[in-house]
Amino acid sequence: MYFQPYYPYYGQQVNSQPQSRLIISPIGGGTGINLPPIGGGTVPSLPPIGGGGLPPFPGGQVPPIVGEPPAFPDGPHIGGGADHGPPTTPPPSYTPQSNQSLVSTFAIDSGSMRPCLFRFTYVWLENGRGFWFYPTFVGRQSIAGYRWRMNRWTYYGTDTNRIRSFQCT
Repeated sequence: MYFQPYYPYYGQQVNSQPQSRLIISPIGGGTGINLPPIGGGTVPSLPPIGGGGLPPFPGGQVPPIVGEPPAFPDGPHIGGGADHGPPTTPPPSYTPQSNQSLVSTFAIDSGSMRPCLFRFTYVWLENGRGFWFYPTFVGRQSIAGYRWRMNRWTYYGTDTNRIRSFQCT
């Protein structure tokens, strides 16, 4: 048994019978549809808000500067939130000894790392890897800064629950 296809968009079944269509074209090849001229109409405009500028921000806040990366909402506001960049010198040439008595079964508290901001810090991760780190941001559950990798500083961030221990100089 053959069923005709149903197209719900049109709300009807397609008739498989060919239909003859009559196309009426005005003399001169036009479409027969009167469209408004392009560029000839006007677009209604709204009155300017606040004297033609942008609407004010709630609480009188100043909008961020265009081109500046957004700040982390829970990040420290040291130096006005400016990006301090990586250190200009390499980290110390020694590797500190891991103090196993400081290692806990819980993730470190990010607040305990705040005194290490903008200081050379040696970090041991839960996977056993250790590296020199220069923290520039300490959040509630994450840290970010620069990691010493292949004789240069690269930007790096991680969750605090991945850190086993750390020691800042």
